[in-house]
Amino acid sequence: MNTTQPKVPIQFVTDYGVEESNPGPYPIPPIQVGEDSQLIILEKDNCRLYELLNAQYIEEIGWSAEAGVIFDLKSNALRPDCWTSADGAGLAILPGLVRYDEVASGKIQHALRFSVKQTQRAFIHPATHYASDFKNPNLPPMGLRWRLKANFDTSKYTGHARVILNALKKYGLIVAENGTSWNIMGTPDRRWNDNELNQLKRVPGSAFEVVASGAIREKC
Repeated sequence: MNTTQPKVPIQFVTDYGVEESNPGPYPIPPIQVGEDSQLIILEKDNCRLYELLNAQYIEEIGWSAEAGVIFDLKSNALRPDCWTSADGAGLAILPGLVRYDEVASGKIQHALRFSVKQTQRAFIHPATHYASDFKNPNLPPMGLRWRLKANFDTSKYTGHARVILNALKKYGLIVAENGTSWNIMGTPDRRWNDNELNQLKRVPGSAFEVVASGAIREKC
């Protein structure tokens, strides 16, 4: 999207959204969004990324959302500690998604985001937020990075699955959400080959190792 898209104000409907969101306005195109959706808008001209949690258009008030963040893609600055975003970890969503075009090119050059069933009440940078009350140290904190072990044999995997697995060896996975365990997130695209992607379900959790990536932060 370019800068010609008109920007609209957002009414944040949660306490954390009011306190921790970038106020906007946001360049929302004429689209329909579903319930509990994450709306991602990339403004290429200005290198800005707009992400909204549960964005909805309500006739009486206009656009509302639970939370919203504007990321400057020319900066590596993190969100303030303990601030959320449109995901549970305070991260930008778009950079961690698997995108069809990069898989089709044969190479992914970034870490991927994924979910686990339960997380710890803690986070590791670049994450800035936790989304759990569990203090069990055996649970992963938000932002924990995992990597596919270098000796894992990917030769028996084909197509999209093999490209993704090669990326997981080099860049790894980052815990970003509570949800289905080992669920790697990608952009919607009709061109995905589900038969190839389903090969990923054969990779055991024991094939991954944790990467030491920083201090675990527990207090907000």
